[in-house]
Amino acid sequence: MARILGVDLPRNKAMRIAIRSLYGVGPKIGEEVLNKAGIDLNMNSSELTEEESNEIRKILDDYTVEGDLRREVGLNIKRLKDLGCYRGIRHRKGLPVRGQRTSTNARTRKGKSVAIAGKKSIKSMK
Repeated sequence: MARILGVDLPRNKAMRIAIRSLYGVGPKIGEEVLNKAGIDLNMNSSELTEEESNEIRKILDDYTVEGDLRREVGLNIKRLKDLGCYRGIRHRKGLPVRGQRTSTNARTRKGKSVAIAGKKSIKSMK
């Protein structure tokens, strides 16, 4: 099992897919890194040798990925919260930040819905 930047790559997947398990590596950057390292995109991740994984590590040093990227994103969000701007307030409240509606469909950000105590349906009042 290959371990790159503290992350175990999934076994039995094509390298172009397996390298995406690293935070900050998507289709484009993953393909660039593998091409620079001279690794076949469709090679199975379980066939990766130690020399090839070292080559990938060297190339990924040029990119902002994993811990550095997480830290950078976290600091950006913290800056918005400290400024007190609209986006920062939305982050603080745990609401959608990019203009989505909240009357419905915001369950991912808002969390599980909470029932209102004492509210009865119209049918039960008859």
